[in-house]
Amino acid sequence: MSTLLPTSIVGSLPKPSWLAEPETLWSPWRLEGAELDEGRNDALHLAAAEQAVAGLDVISDGEQTRQHFVTTFIEHLSGVDFARRETVRIRDRYDASVPTVVGPVRRERPVFVDDAASLRTRTDKPLKWALPGPMTMIDTLYDAHYGSREELAREFAALLNQEARELEAAGVDIIQFDEPAFNVFFADVRDWGVEVLERAAEGLRAETVVHICYGYGIKANNDWKASLGTQWRQYEETFPLLRDSVIDTVSLESRGSHVPMELVELLRGKKVMLGAIDVADPQVETPEEVADTLRRALAFVEPENLCPSTNCGMAPLSRTVAQGKMRALAAGTALLRAELARG
Repeated sequence: MSTLLPTSIVGSLPKPSWLAEPETLWSPWRLEGAELDEGRNDALHLAAAEQAVAGLDVISDGEQTRQHFVTTFIEHLSGVDFARRETVRIRDRYDASVPTVVGPVRRERPVFVDDAASLRTRTDKPLKWALPGPMTMIDTLYDAHYGSREELAREFAALLNQEARELEAAGVDIIQFDEPAFNVFFADVRDWGVEVLERAAEGLRAETVVHICYGYGIKANNDWKASLGTQWRQYEETFPLLRDSVIDTVSLESRGSHVPMELVELLRGKKVMLGAIDVADPQVETPEEVADTLRRALAFVEPENLCPSTNCGMAPLSRTVAQGKMRALAAGTALLRAELARG
């Protein structure tokens, strides 16, 4: 991409209130059947328009056609029983009722490809699509079949690669894999996690991103963050591994966090998607605050490799706040671009 400091959101945007309950994760749909299909498609195009109006350079789907960034993909797979529920601890942080893997997992049909093709007709800007990463997928299920986290993750990687290749063919320019589990299961990341992630990205011509954050701005995540102390150094475990991987871009949380900015140095040579918008705080950042976050990162990443973004998804926020934060991201980036142009 030729744009200096290309801006984008990381994942979700709030859904319109006529589609799902606002400011709620896993919110049930308020429509059914053909009306739901039409409503999700309308929301998809509305989210793209809101990003364009805000001035963002890369357009994403805002996860408008899915209830959750992981489970919607899993719903389309065979071998997973959603009626058979078990309670598991998600990323060692909170308990959730999840579906059960009861047999070999298979992707019977594309999941997001039609959505991507529809969105491609609405914008000439670069298009980014997020998929759940293999390790985060296995952390959102109960496995009663494989008996091996690594084996199940490898199966998911193959299915994700199928989906990613078809998204690329539908006109998606950037494929993002969401792996918040990389901030928790460090031994697995070292032993097989990065290798499996690379399998999900195998053969893609599209730019690839791995997004690793500290989670949505919900109570369980905020409580966990409060326990991490004055410096969050989890990225030290994964960044050196990802620097040596085939993944093009690493997405990380910065604004409002206790992540030392100097950890970005561990990614030297990679593209860095830096979170300059705090999704756990409803206060909208000023353009100057955004520019300051990005400016401090330039000590550790070249301007041509810096991609300003949000920390994580914004589904739990109000639409008004999310729109304001997108505008702030674009405006703050414009300030820094102007500084760099002046030399």
